[in-house]
Amino acid sequence: MFTNPEQFANATKALFEFQLETFNTLTSKTVQGVEQVIALNLSTAKSHLEDGLAAGKEISQAQDPKAAIKLAADQIQPGVANAAVYQQQLGDIIAEIREEFTRAADAHVAEAKSNLSALIYDVTKNVRPGSENAVQIVKTAIDNAFAGYEQVTKATKQAVQAVEAEIAKANALVTTAAPAKPAKAKK
Repeated sequence: MFTNPEQFANATKALFEFQLETFNTLTSKTVQGVEQVIALNLSTAKSHLEDGLAAGKEISQAQDPKAAIKLAADQIQPGVANAAVYQQQLGDIIAEIREEFTRAADAHVAEAKSNLSALIYDVTKNVRPGSENAVQIVKTAIDNAFAGYEQVTKATKQAVQAVEAEIAKANALVTTAAPAKPAKAKK
């Protein structure tokens, strides 16, 4: 069926190399994203610890219980604001990863389709009489493979969008649950 096996081997090799390049790009971006999340978590934990220690020191030095309660209440709003900032930064990291994955997946599909279309054209232009059914089977298999790949890409995009939506919901809950002003201690 293939009139030039070297041509098929070269096209297959090019597709495989492109897949490896795409995989390496996505792996690198994933590692970078994980590093960013870890750095964000460490920075946030350090900041919360420092703020908690400072607040604890202030509260422990309060003159009376009412002053201590007021100091504790005054810490609520900055804590909620910090949580909202954290959620936003985490959302930005995830959006950046999603954008890179989408770009890589789209480029991969376009390149693979282009290479396979050229290969199919080259193979089918010199088909021996009686081999048309075999060529049609190969074309159908390739079309089905691309349909499956596009479905996986679509499902991945939907999963990332669901994660982003959950982050947005959590961020909205944090910001709306915060009181506008801390309650004043009664005298």
